[in-house]
Amino acid sequence: MPSLDSPIHLIMLRDSYKRGDTTDQKLYGLEWGDPNDRPFLKYCRDQYIQPYINLSHAALEIGPGGGRWTRYFLSFNRIYVVDYHQELLNELKKKFHVPHLIPILNSGSDIPGIPANSIDYVFSFGVFVHLDRPLIEAYLQSLYPIVKSDANIVIQYSDKRKLEAKNEITFSENNPDQMRDMVTAAGYMVLEENLTMLPHSSIMRFRKRRDDERSY
Repeated sequence: MPSLDSPIHLIMLRDSYKRGDTTDQKLYGLEWGDPNDRPFLKYCRDQYIQPYINLSHAALEIGPGGGRWTRYFLSFNRIYVVDYHQELLNELKKKFHVPHLIPILNSGSDIPGIPANSIDYVFSFGVFVHLDRPLIEAYLQSLYPIVKSDANIVIQYSDKRKLEAKNEITFSENNPDQMRDMVTAAGYMVLEENLTMLPHSSIMRFRKRRDDERSY
């Protein structure tokens, strides 16, 4: 399992350049599928991103990679992108020259520099599938003070009940029951789950839980 200080993500970026998958014109990460044309990724885009884009809202993406998902967030008023590796943030800045895209270098699971109760939408794809339970729990705690009470949080995570996830040695030990337990224990309410769309993972949408609410 990759640790926080593992160079695996940097190795993948550099290997992508060597193969020619990533150029000045082509985004890093598209070699794993373009959401504009791969059906299950397109569904994720249309179901979990497009309905929540709002010109007056602020969005946060955890682990933007080369921007294959970030490009859909450019219509938000502000887009914060957080990553552990400066080289990956630099890659993103080379592709998107927009003043409302704000890169944040973190030191693990922290999300520094974002005002409390200011985020309307959170998205992460291809990150939590690699994180063990303590890191997921820490990220959920870091998110809580900065998201608004009605913010939509969308996270893809490893589902080791699926065969393809079992074959992915870098995927963490997780499943929908465990993820649901972590999310609800951190004070959130699960709004929506898709357990079948992705072949090696699942996806969840949730928000802060109000005092009189229970997750479904």
